[in-house]
Amino acid sequence: MTMLCRMTDKSGPDEVDSTATTRKRQVGKVIQRTVMVPSGYVVNLLQHAQAQGFDTDELLQAVGIDPAELDTQTEFSAERFGALYQRLMYVAQDEYFGMISGGKVPNGTFRMMCHAIIHCSTLEKAIYRASAFHEICRGAQVKPVLVRKGRYAKVSFAPTDHAELDLETLLQQETPERIRTSLSMWHHFISWLLGAQVELKAAYFTFPPQQDIEVYHKLFRSEVRFDQHDNAFVFAARYLDQPLVQTEQTLRSFLKTAPYQLIAMVNDDASLTSQVEALIGKDFSRPLPSAEEIASSLNLSVSTLRRRLLEENTSYQTVKDECRKRAALHYMGSPQLSINDVAELMGFDDPSAFFRSFKRWTGMTPGEYRRSDVYRQ
Repeated sequence: MTMLCRMTDKSGPDEVDSTATTRKRQVGKVIQRTVMVPSGYVVNLLQHAQAQGFDTDELLQAVGIDPAELDTQTEFSAERFGALYQRLMYVAQDEYFGMISGGKVPNGTFRMMCHAIIHCSTLEKAIYRASAFHEICRGAQVKPVLVRKGRYAKVSFAPTDHAELDLETLLQQETPERIRTSLSMWHHFISWLLGAQVELKAAYFTFPPQQDIEVYHKLFRSEVRFDQHDNAFVFAARYLDQPLVQTEQTLRSFLKTAPYQLIAMVNDDASLTSQVEALIGKDFSRPLPSAEEIASSLNLSVSTLRRRLLEENTSYQTVKDECRKRAALHYMGSPQLSINDVAELMGFDDPSAFFRSFKRWTGMTPGEYRRSDVYRQ
């Protein structure tokens, strides 16, 4: 109350308005851009739903999408599309709805797979374990397969040991959209595990070239080839040796908002700053790594790390501070998480301490932020 009185005594109306504007700009600097997906994604998903007998009007109403928007909009936010996808998976009781699986995968399966792999030491071990998990989960007859050869690695699909159909027969029954979605989601999932985009060398598909080929290039951001012998994506093998940056705490938020982050690429920035941010991760319940530890992970000297960050107009301390702000706003942007949930994910035992820190970062308390125009936008 005393601080509020001091601000009131020293600030006139114009200064108060200026302060509010500054706060919005301050928050806006760390708000991630709105990720959009083509409206065709929504249409294809609804077509699959309708083919299986689901009421598409009811699905759209449940997530607040007006059917008229399908005719007037060329894009939808990935968040809205993710909400529709999440609702459909719940109604269908199939977590692999819209993906190639060969069967209905019960809700909760993906969660258990994530818990099974989250403590793997490298991406390579995580993919192998995810593949093995599909051998014991109910419903799935298709699993991801990793092949590492020299400088490159490939992720494709193979039938599980108990599959009733061979893969070629199964794929003949699948649409190009389902195959594309399956590969894309696995690409985005391994990128999420590393906290940064896994840049692809190429994406391969067994079916003929599609009319919406620009969607493929935009989605995979790599060379795209059709009429190939396999459905797969290829990337540099060095990614397989990188450690997972996600933890049980960040997994909690990920699962609450899934499949949003399987639709929207987590990070498409290849700068050193982006690599440092990925290594810092989003687990703020533990001490953050030192500059020396970060440099060692990147095979750099500390002086080189600092010099190259300076060339990108930043510093390690600044990157850490921005990571804290971004993580707080990321969690605050998920309405499924209460403010106390966010405080816990940020490593605060006392929610009031989080309130003070959040206000220092953004100029608003968490409650004020969720009532603000910035949050609604």
